[in-house]
Amino acid sequence: MGLNGCCSCVKYLMVLINILFWLIGLTIVLTSLWMLTDPTFMLSMTQSYNHYHIALYVFLAIGILITLGAFFGCLGVCRESQCMLVSFFCVILIVMVAQIAAGAWAFHNRNKLDDMVRAAVKSSVQEEYGQSSMSSRTVTFDTLQKNLKCCGADGPGDWATSRFNNVDRTNIVDIAVSSMNVLYNIPESCCKEDIKDNECDKWRNLKFGGPLNTYIYQQGCVDKLIEIIYENWVTIFAITAAVILLELLSLTFALSLCCAMRNQHYKA
Repeated sequence: MGLNGCCSCVKYLMVLINILFWLIGLTIVLTSLWMLTDPTFMLSMTQSYNHYHIALYVFLAIGILITLGAFFGCLGVCRESQCMLVSFFCVILIVMVAQIAAGAWAFHNRNKLDDMVRAAVKSSVQEEYGQSSMSSRTVTFDTLQKNLKCCGADGPGDWATSRFNNVDRTNIVDIAVSSMNVLYNIPESCCKEDIKDNECDKWRNLKFGGPLNTYIYQQGCVDKLIEIIYENWVTIFAITAAVILLELLSLTFALSLCCAMRNQHYKA
């Protein structure tokens, strides 16, 4: 005997909500896989290489859980199965707790964002760029400099003490002293778009502490990257809050249907 009355309306709402969850989960999974496989994704520069991939795998796991929860929810509603609805409840509850914890951590550390991004970008410039073991990082940073029209972390001078110029980073004091009167190269991606390749090769050879020419980008990438993050900060939190509210609503509906099914079972 099927549910009727208000419970019937709740069933249809649950199906609609689970379709939305399925779309959200699938979007998260596809986005995570894209970010994992696309070396030019600029947001990877906001964290260290390992931390970025750990965050993506967590993001991917959340997407899979949401998709799995949507499957349990739809199946539980269509078959009026308490077991499936309880499974849906548990999966969505785990996802919601994880989202709230991540949101709380991000809000608590929002003032440290500048330092985190600056440290990650600085590390990419001085330690990772141009290294054979970090080729994906090199491609990403070239894309970042071209798209944001910037050079280095705080400016072109960052490249003077970079491994890209074969500088030994094991002794920072020696670097500071020995770099004062040397020439250094900057990547081709620091050259402005309207500069020809042969001209770029000429102008990307700079002297440490000397004046910068007008053929290369002179602003660092950190400030531009942080600006992009802050511009999307409110949107990210708004979307997350909306999803959490939707999850709370679905949990309430799931409990209501479970209670209705149990009462119907006892009456039968």
